[in-house]
Amino acid sequence: MAPAYKRWYDHDPLLLEVIELLKNYQTELRAQAEVFLQKIEEKVSKETIDKFYAMVKPVNANNRWYDKDPIISKTVEILRIVPPEAQKICAQNFINTLKELGIEYVSPNKTDVK
Repeated sequence: MAPAYKRWYDHDPLLLEVIELLKNYQTELRAQAEVFLQKIEEKVSKETIDKFYAMVKPVNANNRWYDKDPIISKTVEILRIVPPEAQKICAQNFINTLKELGIEYVSPNKTDVK
């Protein structure tokens, strides 16, 4: 029997790690989230991202921690809606970029992030 996950990102420890990083370091990681969005926009266009975000953003979107910043909110929503394989690739790229930038951290989840 497959485990029941409470949140959409609980199924992958690496994705959970990225969401926790974004949650705990929103100000510090905002620039990285902007780069992530720019890379997505290069592939599908800014208009497509904006239309997508308008469709998936709930009416009462100020209740969640990531809704306070539109960049973080778009980043989390894109991660939420893409297929699990893409989530994993995005999460790994996010972690790799942090390491390339020299940002070291200790995982609060103690996952094996490589």
